[in-house]
Amino acid sequence: MKKTAVLLIQLGTPDSPKTSDVRRYLGQFLNDPRVIDLPWLARKILVNGIIVPFRAPKSAKIYKQLWDAGDGQSPLLTHTRKVQEKLEKRFENSNVDVYMAMRYQNPSMTDVMEQIRALHYDHVIILPLFPQYASASSGSAIELAMKIMSKWWTTPEISIVNQFWDNEGYIDSIVERAKAFNLDDYDHILFSYHGLPQRHVDKIYEGDDICNDAPCETEITEANSQCYKATSYATTRLLASKLGLKEEDYTVCFQSRLDKKWLTPFSDKVVEELGKKGAKNLLAFSPAFVADCLETVIEIGDEYQEIFESHGGEKIQLVPSSNDHERFIDGLEEIIRSKL
Repeated sequence: MKKTAVLLIQLGTPDSPKTSDVRRYLGQFLNDPRVIDLPWLARKILVNGIIVPFRAPKSAKIYKQLWDAGDGQSPLLTHTRKVQEKLEKRFENSNVDVYMAMRYQNPSMTDVMEQIRALHYDHVIILPLFPQYASASSGSAIELAMKIMSKWWTTPEISIVNQFWDNEGYIDSIVERAKAFNLDDYDHILFSYHGLPQRHVDKIYEGDDICNDAPCETEITEANSQCYKATSYATTRLLASKLGLKEEDYTVCFQSRLDKKWLTPFSDKVVEELGKKGAKNLLAFSPAFVADCLETVIEIGDEYQEIFESHGGEKIQLVPSSNDHERFIDGLEEIIRSKL
């Protein structure tokens, strides 16, 4: 077997909830042209002159809540390290080593990939931990990995995993998490995915075609197989089938939007409408996040809870992410072995 390095990549996290660290994280994240795809000058003015200065202090308070909920640490970093450690054990006594890096902040991809370069691996597997492909997540991580490796004098064999939404271990890990709850106790179920600007998914298509012209809500085709919206709906169909849900039992929605031109329906508006219609208990999945983080623990667990209560609801129950569930580790191991 070739000497192989596996690089797991997560989105990122501030080093701490201090405003200075949050400002640094947001600056790096939002200046990525794959995240905010505006011309360079417009992006710099918007991000560095408006968004980061005003958002960092507010976000620091929210990250403080997240750190307190995670025993004083970043849950995203903690869960990802556990995944790395469990995968390392799966490949003990082999020529496979597992590394972990963050696309933004630390441990940085630059530092971790320098460790990989120095050990002269024959084969490098790039595995972003984003089940559904999006240019702003998977695409950005892969692009940076390729940019770093392009400067290496010796280039190893490279394998890239750009999405794994239909991986059985990943799907089963979410289903297993759901077994902690009686689905019959809930008036409705949400599958809430991270939002994207509509233009990001439209760029997947050729010519004048756009996402709304494709059957993204009902099937995967050759044209939409890399479309984030299409794979989000496809993920939901797989989960609904295994959970025994009917279409009327659940809603696919998108959270964390910045403006009205993002994928709809918006999760917070769905929560609001369900409360107004008399729903008292909701169960929320967030399948785009394989590790619990700000968007699951705080946005759904706290912010959406407040919205729901203010419109007549009682409880939104968040289903934990895959985190380091053994079936998720099984799925990642299967993906890696398929590349060896």
